[in-house]
Amino acid sequence: MKKNRIADTPLVPQLPQGNYNVTREELAALELLKSTGIAILEAALVACTAMRAAEGNVDKALNSIRLGAEELKKREYTVSLSVAAWASVEARKDLRPTTRRDLRHFVRRILRVEGAADMPLRSMSTADCKRILAAAFGASPSSYRKGRVILSSVFSYGIRQEWADSNPVSRIEVPAVQEKPIEPLAPEEVERLKATASRPEFRDMRFSLILMLYGGIRPAEVSRLQAGDINWEEGHVIIRPRASKTGGGRAVPLRGVRGIRKRDRHIPRNWKRKWKALRRAAGFRHWVPDVCRHSFATYHAAMFRNLPELQLEMGHRDTSLLRSRYMVPACRKDAELFWNGCR
Repeated sequence: MKKNRIADTPLVPQLPQGNYNVTREELAALELLKSTGIAILEAALVACTAMRAAEGNVDKALNSIRLGAEELKKREYTVSLSVAAWASVEARKDLRPTTRRDLRHFVRRILRVEGAADMPLRSMSTADCKRILAAAFGASPSSYRKGRVILSSVFSYGIRQEWADSNPVSRIEVPAVQEKPIEPLAPEEVERLKATASRPEFRDMRFSLILMLYGGIRPAEVSRLQAGDINWEEGHVIIRPRASKTGGGRAVPLRGVRGIRKRDRHIPRNWKRKWKALRRAAGFRHWVPDVCRHSFATYHAAMFRNLPELQLEMGHRDTSLLRSRYMVPACRKDAELFWNGCR
């Protein structure tokens, strides 16, 4: 049975039966309370509660009610997860097209989870976010990590827009990802790539191949290089933040370019298509992404034993990733063959 909150409150006095005289001022007050559209006793209860909280100060009580109503209205204002997610994507117009494409892909996967798109952002809990991440990315720890970062960024954007008060994703633990070592290219595979790049139809890709093999520069970073990024006098390539995968710049020594004709020392158009064609022509049907970079790091570590220098050239914050992913045992003989090839 539903309780009567008015009758049960200690603020309502228990009056004896009988007739009562009502003044004109009290009648006016009754009429004023009726205009609120709520029961008179409930209106009186609100007034008594406000006055007691304000210690009998009418102006303070009125101000408290006004401020409280504004705060309550603000807290109840929000948008759906879908609206917040796409608004956060739209706000990142400065990102590279490929990065924005990946961002949109992950947002779509999040919003495809049943019931997720229409959830009010402000009322979403950590449990809600865990369920969404598990449904969208539970099969892949690395995708789960990236999805968690993107969902967290949606809430961070929502907080700035006052659509949410907190970020429930921040309380979700980041799953550990075991980095698997990647086998480097064997010296004969390196020579096969270089021999193919020396053929007339691939000669304009030889410079790019050397940068990847002997500079550890990522393919996407090579494709974004401009003429002004190559300092021939100082003998290094500048990977600017706009071209870097991680958003940080670095300088990489130029190695192995002496045998390349000056007119071939540039980054050609349709680079991705030509890079794929070069690999296929060299006999590689299955290609591990960034294997040239991994080969560079592995043979650099085996030959020179200088992880701090390698860390700087790779653009890593520390040597932990080098130790966990790039330190594949490589014999000194293979390392010597690799580096002799860049002379």
